[in-house]
Amino acid sequence: MTDYLVLVANEADNTIGSFELDGGRLTPLERSPIAGCSTFAVDPRRNLVFASSKQGPSVVTLRLDRAGGGLTEIGRREVEAASNYLALSADGRLLLSASYHGGFGTSSPVSQAGEVGEPVSRLAHANMHSVAITGDQRFAYFVSLGEDLLAQCAVGGDGTLTPLDPPTAAAPEGTGPRHLVLDADETTVYVLTEFTAEVLRYRRDAETGTLEFVDSIPTADPAAGLGRSAYGRDPRADHLIWGADLHLAPDESTLWTSERTASTLATLPVEAAGGLRPPLAFVATEPQPRGFAVSPDGRWLVAAGERSTTVSLYSLEEQVPRFVDRAPTGAGANWVRIIPR
Repeated sequence: MTDYLVLVANEADNTIGSFELDGGRLTPLERSPIAGCSTFAVDPRRNLVFASSKQGPSVVTLRLDRAGGGLTEIGRREVEAASNYLALSADGRLLLSASYHGGFGTSSPVSQAGEVGEPVSRLAHANMHSVAITGDQRFAYFVSLGEDLLAQCAVGGDGTLTPLDPPTAAAPEGTGPRHLVLDADETTVYVLTEFTAEVLRYRRDAETGTLEFVDSIPTADPAAGLGRSAYGRDPRADHLIWGADLHLAPDESTLWTSERTASTLATLPVEAAGGLRPPLAFVATEPQPRGFAVSPDGRWLVAAGERSTTVSLYSLEEQVPRFVDRAPTGAGANWVRIIPR
């Protein structure tokens, strides 16, 4: 049985908490200081964590104590605006950032010691919300919630971003695309929208890197009676859809999404060709679940809530998340990652 380390960013109390996940138990370890962290990327091979901090704002490099779960700051680079999403290349030499309030994405080199260099490229689109880089490090995709699009770029050997032809792939108007994941062979890209909680499916050309929209499927719980949201609306006050995060099972049999107003996790079966079937079930989870994560072996899911001071552990043995444990965390928990211990 694999022992995992779970990391949770608690933005409201300026910490990243660590937990041991072992045998269906979630045990708190340490909370390390990091001011206003809303996203981080982990390099498990070098035991490094790259965290966005609203202090500065900056990107902070932290050394991870794999055994005890503690984090120690070893470097910091001030940036133009705080990041909402950080993605690390497979070789750990390039850090991509998406800034929602800054309205841009960047690529920066990372040294062997974990020092983040000055950006080598900058890409501007309104309300950038997430970014992903392919395993071969040839292409990157930035999601713009404000412009309903995915910016698609070639990645040079030095990290330079060059827009493809065409430079963007459209999302349905007014949906507010937010987070994305690629399947294992990287021929399918799934994008969760914030205002409609739909999963958009794109077909990806592995040679050219370009995306083609295929279809979409709703993932908000119909029983919650939520309305369609829009930029500038208050989803909690107006009882509107507020899609947040999505993750794909390691065996690609299932996709899970989170919705913050009703505080639910949706379970969507994935067909052999990458298509999605309607949600099997909706499971109540931590209040306002902005982030969650699935363990590398596909057995566990850990969810955090922005309006909660606990994190929940679920078993995925039966596909639909089944609650098994809960542990205390800091306030404003918003980001979760799980790595082997």
